[in-house]
Amino acid sequence: MIETMVTISLVLFSITISIAVLRIILGPSMPDRVIALDMIGVNLIAMIAVVSIILKTKAFLEVILILGILSFIGTIAFSKAIERGVIVERKRDR
Repeated sequence: MIETMVTISLVLFSITISIAVLRIILGPSMPDRVIALDMIGVNLIAMIAVVSIILKTKAFLEVILILGILSFIGTIAFSKAIERGVIVERKRDR
């Protein structure tokens, strides 16, 4: 029973990632694409957690943590680029 539920959840996560990829390709605006990238990151983290449950190991917890941090930083960078046009601001005193 648990194996069936876990397999179904992996299939559903795969479907949502493919829908997000479609949103990235066809998205009408840049914020839609950023949200789709963030959604892919969250679903990937959930898929890795489910695979970790299937394999009954804690080895993937570090991967989940690093992927979450990178996804968050990427979302912030894209949002800042959309809002201001630059990601890293440099002060020019000269």
